[in-house]
Amino acid sequence: MSQDDNKQRKHVVIIGAGFGGVKAARSLANENVDITIVDRNNFHLFQPLLYQVSTAILAEAEIAYPVRAFFQKNNNVEFFLGEVIDFDLGAKKIITDHGPVFYDYLLIAAGSMTNYFGMDTLEKHCMGMKTLEESVRIRNHILNIFEEANKEEDSQKRKQLLTFICVGGGPTGIEEAGSLSELIYHVMAKEYHNLDFSQVDIKLIEATDKVLPMMPDNLREETIHVLQRKKVDVRLNSQVLEYDGQKLTLKNGEVIPTQTVIWAAGVKAVPIVAKLGEDLDRSGRVVVQKTLQLIHHPEVFAIGDNACFMQDGSPLPTIAPVATQAALLTAGNIMKLIRGETVLDEFSYKDVGSMATIGRGDAVMFKGTWQMKGFFAWCAWMVVHLMRLAGTHTNITVALKWMWNFFSGTRLGRIITKE
Repeated sequence: MSQDDNKQRKHVVIIGAGFGGVKAARSLANENVDITIVDRNNFHLFQPLLYQVSTAILAEAEIAYPVRAFFQKNNNVEFFLGEVIDFDLGAKKIITDHGPVFYDYLLIAAGSMTNYFGMDTLEKHCMGMKTLEESVRIRNHILNIFEEANKEEDSQKRKQLLTFICVGGGPTGIEEAGSLSELIYHVMAKEYHNLDFSQVDIKLIEATDKVLPMMPDNLREETIHVLQRKKVDVRLNSQVLEYDGQKLTLKNGEVIPTQTVIWAAGVKAVPIVAKLGEDLDRSGRVVVQKTLQLIHHPEVFAIGDNACFMQDGSPLPTIAPVATQAALLTAGNIMKLIRGETVLDEFSYKDVGSMATIGRGDAVMFKGTWQMKGFFAWCAWMVVHLMRLAGTHTNITVALKWMWNFFSGTRLGRIITKE
């Protein structure tokens, strides 16, 4: 490529190295454009498996992949380690904690964070599960709780220590509760000989009248049945009011003594999206056109957890398939703009179905009129997630750990680390 071509190439900046950001960059990597990915972490995180880090199935490095490793053969793709703190859309630049980055086209795919719905006590004392640091914190907390309970002589205090609350009946809450139960009853029970495991109390608390709202009734009932078989107390229509670090209070007045509350009851866009100066929905997502462009800045696109895109009268869910499909369309639209085309493609999400694993050998899957549950659904869940994991070495390591865990029940990641 000539030097003149390099000078004339447009610069595409992508904020976020999540599913959408990486997908868009890989789609554009072979085009005649320069690409800069900006993220405050140097790795791509496979968020669907965070719960497996928090419950000691997998290690951190097995669900995180260096961003630069994706683009070793793409000289036109650069990575910028930094945090975006503001925008100057008029000057076509983003402001980071390491200075400005200029762009011709901007894609905002910065992801989401835990939503505590404005309840300060929950945000202060609950543990979210959207980042690698949060999942490690949960793992350390659970392991430390058992060490503390093993030393506690007061039965009432020990009961409080051994009460574990997962809030949220979506896939994350379901998967966390099921995996936590297996960790406690299949592993900890063999190793903490002085503890009375009849004192263990695992609760899944959901504010609405159903878990897994995207699933049909029979699969929701199956999910609850499997959790109950794993000694998880499923509470529906139970809204959390506050938590002070020692007691969880529900709207019905019930008070549950506990030192462990894992919050998986919702997400919202990261705060930087609000600095775009555009209209936002109640989850902080920016309202976009059908082409995924901002209303007032057509050179700026937003996808995934950062975009409020209405389809069939409702905003699309904050799941990886939405982000990756939107990323491919956005990459194509950016190239159309570069070529001078005026008619862009409009986004329409194609549902790929829903799945959730409830524990070792148990899962539920649903797409259209097709559904599956039990062992074969769990096998399908494993295959799908292995296909989406980054890195051949990672795929092999994770597959071996899953097989070992299935046959032995052992959790090899029971390591307390310094935070």
